[in-house]
Amino acid sequence: MSSAIQFPNQPLADRMRPLTLDDYIGQEHLVGPNAVIRKMVQSGSLSSFILWGPPGVGKTTLASIISKQLDRPFYGLSAVQSGVKDVRETIEKAKKIQFFNKPNPVLFIDEIHRFSKSQQDSLLGAVEQGIVTLIGATTENPSFEVISPLLSRCQVYILNSLSQENLEDLLDRALKKDPYLKKLKIEIRENKAMLQYSGGDARKLFNTLEVVVRSESSNANFSEESVIEITDALVKDRLQENMVLYDKNGEMHYDIISAFIKSIRGSDPDAAVYWLARMLEGGEDIKFIARRLVILASEDIGLANPNALLMATNCFQAVHMIGMPEA
Repeated sequence: MSSAIQFPNQPLADRMRPLTLDDYIGQEHLVGPNAVIRKMVQSGSLSSFILWGPPGVGKTTLASIISKQLDRPFYGLSAVQSGVKDVRETIEKAKKIQFFNKPNPVLFIDEIHRFSKSQQDSLLGAVEQGIVTLIGATTENPSFEVISPLLSRCQVYILNSLSQENLEDLLDRALKKDPYLKKLKIEIRENKAMLQYSGGDARKLFNTLEVVVRSESSNANFSEESVIEITDALVKDRLQENMVLYDKNGEMHYDIISAFIKSIRGSDPDAAVYWLARMLEGGEDIKFIARRLVILASEDIGLANPNALLMATNCFQAVHMIGMPEA
């Protein structure tokens, strides 16, 4: 019966957090053999740095692994919930540890770009004097969001979205090692939809897997002998609609419009339509796109096709006068 299958409240993504660098999947350029962070951990010498990358690629996990493998005290703060008072209290705790001749603690600040200038200023002295080793995590470009004095005291390491191979390894590990999933008979017939929905985000991948498994195991006729066959159709049915990852003012806003323009410049219509669809689905301002097309027609196409500017200008005028979706 379905009541025989009891899932924990702890999400699968949290249950599957690796504890060592050897178990960490992805970011080979940082944690692979002879990579910079692995060498820091092996040598026991750790300097302050900022991890910059999209959500769900292992920033928080990597910081936790580093502190555990170096056997250092670990303090974690969230920039969303913490203020200057919390930072100062943590630094005072770190100062007391110095009296016992122990390695300085690791201070991990998640979403460090959300800290105000005064909050970031409160970290400078502790980082400068080596009272704490700062590890910051951010999804935004540190050059814009982190104050220059703090940025000059930290290295910036870029984490990439997880590859298809990384995501498949994570799925395989979850089915084999999670104490709850391995009790069930789960067969992944197709994984394309799950990988697509995840968008290179391990957390979304695990959440997708867990949603599908929970929904199937909740059927009235489900038993421990039942086989859960995961297909693309099943995943799409359970998740209904995939929300496109997009920001209207951040890095992705500029990256995707740049990819759109370069696709047109490179005479790749399929890529241009793809990036246009990404922007529209993500809620981008249609007038912003139309303006960029006018600039493209003037600067990149120019006299090669004088009609291009006329078409782009007419398009912008239609968008301005009528708006979406008619335009």
